[in-house]
Amino acid sequence: MHDRNGADANSRSGRLTARPGTPREQAAPAGTHPLSVGPGHESLLHVPRGYRPDRPAALAVLLHGAGGTARFGLELLLPLADAANVILVAPRSQGPTWDIIMGDFGPDVRILDRALAHVFDRYVVDPTRVAIGGFSDGASYALTLGLANGDLFSHVLAFSPGFAAPPVQVGMPVVFICHGLHDRVLPIGQCGRWLAKELGHGGYAVHYREFDGAHVVPDEQRREAARWWLEGA
Repeated sequence: MHDRNGADANSRSGRLTARPGTPREQAAPAGTHPLSVGPGHESLLHVPRGYRPDRPAALAVLLHGAGGTARFGLELLLPLADAANVILVAPRSQGPTWDIIMGDFGPDVRILDRALAHVFDRYVVDPTRVAIGGFSDGASYALTLGLANGDLFSHVLAFSPGFAAPPVQVGMPVVFICHGLHDRVLPIGQCGRWLAKELGHGGYAVHYREFDGAHVVPDEQRREAARWWLEGA
């Protein structure tokens, strides 16, 4: 029986309950599909062309920046997904940006939990290769949820993050951070560099990269993040 009070308590603490397991429902074909997670809620799922139930896939949750859409999040790794056999899940924030940035956890955690439960019920996912990533505000939210749910996420991919604010720290996911030297939206000194240093002091393994650019995600950084996550490079 579903415990609504328990689910609400988890969402308010930034904790996700969905976990990979044995699929119980029919999978959708390869390609990009809308995810049904509730009326008016936009989420997207991309199933790679090479997905097979006997070959567990890696999975990445991808989060857009402020004012973005699910499509913006998906496109962070979409060009690499089919070749790497990666399932992508991209929700849209319920407000102009993610809930914790607006004040507190709640609606976005619930939507993401529903989206992940939908995927885990239909696809065989490798629990050792489940990542959460994002750009800008999405990167900050990825770090925040990733550190609070290290028992689910093995890796965090943060492209130009501003902060991390996990209400609890569970597990020790490994962290990729990249940041542009000329970023005027989230300056590198107060954001990427500071975060990498603080996370390292906290005992997290951090793969940190700087690039000659502004508040963007260069293609070479997407590729490096994917290699680091999937190949340990």
